[in-house]
Amino acid sequence: MRIGWLATGRDPAARTLLAEVVRRAARDGVDLDIAVVFCDRERGEHPESDAFLDLAAGLGLTTVTRSSAASWRSWLERRDQMERFASKNALRDAWRVAFHRDVIEILAGYGVDLLVLAGYMLITSPELVDRFATLNLHPALPGGPQGTWQQVIWRLLADEARETGAMIHLATAELDRGPVVAWCAFPIAGLRYDRLWHAFRRGRERLGIDGLAAAEGEAQPLFAEVRRQGERREIPLLYQTVRAFALGELAVRDGAVVGAGLQPPLDLTDAVEGELAADPGERP
Repeated sequence: MRIGWLATGRDPAARTLLAEVVRRAARDGVDLDIAVVFCDRERGEHPESDAFLDLAAGLGLTTVTRSSAASWRSWLERRDQMERFASKNALRDAWRVAFHRDVIEILAGYGVDLLVLAGYMLITSPELVDRFATLNLHPALPGGPQGTWQQVIWRLLADEARETGAMIHLATAELDRGPVVAWCAFPIAGLRYDRLWHAFRRGRERLGIDGLAAAEGEAQPLFAEVRRQGERREIPLLYQTVRAFALGELAVRDGAVVGAGLQPPLDLTDAVEGELAADPGERP
């Protein structure tokens, strides 16, 4: 199975996901054939994406870039484009389709069978997910909040959720709502969190949820701990899922995920927690 890995490389988490999946595959002797790494930023656009591209090259992976920002600016500069569409949203939707047609052409040249979206910050086009079986990592439980990881965590805190998790789902035209392939859960209540919830509630009473988010952002201690614990689990969850495809234990047929000896969606909570406990590099 030839894999296409798509990432924007916006933050260190994108690097960690790629590096750790490759490392764990080598550790387990899994033949993980990442045919191409695609990044929608060119070199020089941002230090974080440059670091991501350096990492991919250092791992011996083929990298291809196409700047989504430059492509979007080009569309905005064309007066005929502005005149054809009634709103900027309609213009962006049309641009998204056109941009991903270029991406499809790039990926097709590498003969990929499966795409992995791991820190890819663009909404994909229906054509791309129709053409390729595409796995998306989303930092919430099935049926949980949608949006970016920041939006997900603030929603969890606003709802005072006691549990969250992460899932891998098959990307479809419906954002964050494709068929679930695998998931894991973890608590965000109990001894580890009691003090953090207390401080959060005090801040919320004083500033409101929006005011607290504006004042403290990602540094808010409860927010930061939920993010840290989620990131720890996203790595083994993504690896275990990609591993199952690489070994032929999972496959996509006619838009559905099927298993050979496995019955998706997979609850990988025990496997993820076991891998964290066994890894000497992990800290609770």
